[in-house]
Amino acid sequence: MIKLFRIDERLIHGQIAIKWSRHTGVDSIVVANDHAAENVMIQKSLKMAAPPGIKTVIKTLDAAIATLNDPRCEPLKVLVLVNSPADALKMVRAVKGIPFVNIGNYGRVAPKKPGRERNRFDNNLYCDEDEVAQFKELMGCGLDCIYQTTPEEPAIALKKLIPLD
Repeated sequence: MIKLFRIDERLIHGQIAIKWSRHTGVDSIVVANDHAAENVMIQKSLKMAAPPGIKTVIKTLDAAIATLNDPRCEPLKVLVLVNSPADALKMVRAVKGIPFVNIGNYGRVAPKKPGRERNRFDNNLYCDEDEVAQFKELMGCGLDCIYQTTPEEPAIALKKLIPLD
């Protein structure tokens, strides 16, 4: 069962390893990211950052979708991490059982696109026009989308930061 589905451009880091994994009580982390799945150094870094005792796998988006839709995954308590709204959209459309979308840190360290300025929507949320459109599309998928960097902070409905118009 997916306990938390999160967009966080850094994937696994201290907030994930210490705060979110404990808060959600997960026993597994699935990082769904094509670039990380193809880069051994990134995989090693992410696994080193993962909390001890929590099974961590790094898969391509398509492989993560197959894993999460496999009935053998159902008894697990899973935290799913993607690093962009585009990847989140693909996952939300293909994976059953995502309870809601948690947006943590996005846009401050993500690679800049030529000719695309990112606007600040909150302390840890910066988006260009394309990313705003992707977040709006994500909100239109029928799942609650919340912005919350740590469990101690109040959750804010994403539509309050990025209005649907």
